[in-house]
Amino acid sequence: MTVVSPGPQASPAREPVLWAEAVSKVYRMGEVDVHALRGVDFALYEGEFLVLLGMSGSGKSTLLNILGGLDVPSSGRVFYREQELTDADATELTRYRREHVGFVFQFYNLIPSLTAEENVALVTEIASEPMEPSEALALVGLAERRQHFPAQLSGGEQQRVAIARAVAKRPQVLLCDEPTGALDFRTGVSVLEVIDRINRELGTTTAVITHNVPVAKIADRVVTLADGVIQSDVRNRERVEPAQVQW
Repeated sequence: MTVVSPGPQASPAREPVLWAEAVSKVYRMGEVDVHALRGVDFALYEGEFLVLLGMSGSGKSTLLNILGGLDVPSSGRVFYREQELTDADATELTRYRREHVGFVFQFYNLIPSLTAEENVALVTEIASEPMEPSEALALVGLAERRQHFPAQLSGGEQQRVAIARAVAKRPQVLLCDEPTGALDFRTGVSVLEVIDRINRELGTTTAVITHNVPVAKIADRVVTLADGVIQSDVRNRERVEPAQVQW
């Protein structure tokens, strides 16, 4: 296996968990080829909180989906620890997603007919060493709401259930695509506080996509994409609490 150099922004005390080498992604749209990623080199390090910034169409969601095994690159290589994901078949990618990665999306994707606890239990039933659903809900501040159905919860509470579902299987990596995109500012901050807490308390390696530039202040490192390439890769001198951020 080829290992990429950690690069200038990497902490010398941390090892890469996920990384990409010269990854490109091209989508065919009728007669036109759309280049979502263009030869991207990228690494996500053990225990860090990373924010991916970029305008719509910059390639950040495509990169996150490839790292999470939801999509495959047109060219280049992707690794999770000792495993090359670009060599994996569909069954192996399913196992990778199930065992190692938690996903949080802009829309909550909860099952309306199940309670918050039952929605979380869907994941814990297929995980090898999961949390109890009630424990995961307590972690996101919803211990008292575990028997409520999604329609009885606010948007922020539904997103916190989605986060509890993602972390209940104890993933090594948490990938969040615009987790505050459908929320107002105050609710968005509460969701970011939960994600920040999971990273700090559980040590879960975390990447969050956002288009809100001020959110970058809560991260250890900020990677900005534009037109399918990495424009900048900066390590914050100080990590700010989510409550101190405004956008």
